[in-house]
Formats: sequence, C-alpha cells, structure tokens
Amino acid sequence: MKRNRKIVVLSGGVSEEKEISEITSNEIAAALEKKDFQTIILDPSQFSSYLKLIEKINEIKPYIVFNGLHGSIGENGQIQSLLKLEGIPFTGSGFRASAICMDKYLSGKLATTLEIAVPERYFYSGNDDFQKESILKQIGIPLVIKPNDSGSSVGISIIDTPGKIQEAMENAFKFSNSILFEKYIEGRELTVTILGHKPLPVVEIKPKNGWYDYRNKYTKGNTSYHVPADLTEAEAKEIQNNALMIFRLFGCEVYARIDFRYDGEQFYFLEVNTLPGMTPLSLTPMAAKETGLDFPELLIKIIEFSLKKK
Repeated sequence: MKRNRKIVVLSGGVSEEKEISEITSNEIAAALEKKDFQTIILDPSQFSSYLKLIEKINEIKPYIVFNGLHGSIGENGQIQSLLKLEGIPFTGSGFRASAICMDKYLSGKLATTLEIAVPERYFYSGNDDFQKESILKQIGIPLVIKPNDSGSSVGISIIDTPGKIQEAMENAFKFSNSILFEKYIEGRELTVTILGHKPLPVVEIKPKNGWYDYRNKYTKGNTSYHVPADLTEAEAKEIQNNALMIFRLFGCEVYARIDFRYDGEQFYFLEVNTLPGMTPLSLTPMAAKETGLDFPELLIKIIEFSLKKK
C-alpha cells in the first residue's frame, strides 16, 4: 500500500502574527513538496468553528498536521488539545507545555526554580490598582513593557522615562489582557533552539538600529546574525544547558527556541517559542543549517520527532 504523503499545514489564524504565520506556512509547504509530500494549507480563520476545522482535517486524513501558526490559539495549547483529543498527530509540543510557554510570567517563575536568572518582573492584569511608583522603585528605568502572552515583539516598548509608561501600557494591552513590566538587561541578545533533546548552535542577534522589534525581525538587511555566537566554549555550554533544562522542565517536545539576554556575567531567560518562525530570516533554520541540516531536512526531523512523541 502506498504510504500516506498528505500533510496539512496550519496557517494564518486570527492572531496579530497572522501575516508571519502565512509566510512560515508557505515556506514549510514549498519545502515539503520538494520532499514529495502533498501539502494542504488550512487557515483556521476560514472555518466557522474549530469543530469544522477538525472535521476537514479528519476528512483529509493527513499523515501529520504541521503547525505553522504563531500566537493565539496556535501556540497557547488550544489547537494542540483539539488535535490530541481527536488522535490526530501534529508537530511540536503538546497543550500543557504550549500553555506554559505562552505565559511569560509563569514560565519565568518556573525558570527560577532551576536557578536560572530571569529579569525582575511585575505582572499586571489591569484589575488591581496600578502602583507606578512601586514598580519604578522595584524595577527601575530603562523598563520593558510587554504583553504577557504574545509573540513577534508586537506590543513591546522599551522606555527610558516614566512619562512614557502609560502609552506603553496601552500599546501592550492591545495584544493581551495582562502585561509585564520587566527590567531591561543591557547586553547581547542570544537564542538557542532545541531539536529533539539536543541544543543547536547559539545564534546572536544584532539589529543595526534600535532593538529586535517586529520591523527588524522581518525586514531583510535590518539585522545581522552570528551563528555560532562569539562565546567561549564554557559560555556556549552554559546557555545551551540552560535552554535544555528549561525545555525539559516545561515539558516541551520536538523543538522550541529559547531566548536570552546576556550582560557578560549572567544569561537571563526571556521566553520559550514553541513554534519558532520558519521564514527566510528565522533563527531556528539558521541554527540547523550550521549543523548541516538544510531547511527541508529540518522539517523532516521535526516530523519524525513529532511522530515519536509520547
């Protein structure tokens, strides 16, 4: 009997990262087609309900669902729980790990149990009295204000004066019902992808102007990348071990990207991306390429590891 070569690629969705998800999914589909798979791209936003989406996937009977969504239901565990309940194999982490990693405050608290440094943070849902002076005393300036459960750097502000706090809060609340005030860590931006249970080479991110915001992430030429990052052997081993410990503690599976800041003395954990971008400028494919894995081979590895999940 001929092996099932159909793969559903989930794309788009309803989050603020819809456009990036579409680019990611198109890249995934094109690469898998080169490996003789038949890809069917489905956008959850085009269905009247998630039940209808699941019905369509069951009708197609794919070999696996490749999750190319970013943000919102794609990364917070909702899609994962639906697919799990239906017994449909899918790429990446399960619903518990996805939910943990999407919550930046919770994941930071968990990381501290491993004695990994995390920037000082203050969680605010908007329901309590806002203690501006207390936050400034606790964390100080410069300050990062960000949505608690969003990605692609949307809604993030780095402020250098107290007068900008209100505007930054309003911006962050556009993308989440809760926000974080976080101490800004001067230093280097580094990231580690875990594939299977193996850390890939460390990537350093160097925006040519400003910080690694949405525009610098997705505009070619705005940022330079160094793979592997210029670290000593001991430094590289430490950050990779930190990333692997976080990956395992959170219950991640298959692959994820763990972001850090480095001030020259400590690596500060920022967040876990359970569905890293797969665009031409994305960091996980860069790290994989350094090990000799080209993009289609990386996708095949992700599929193989996903089919072996517990």
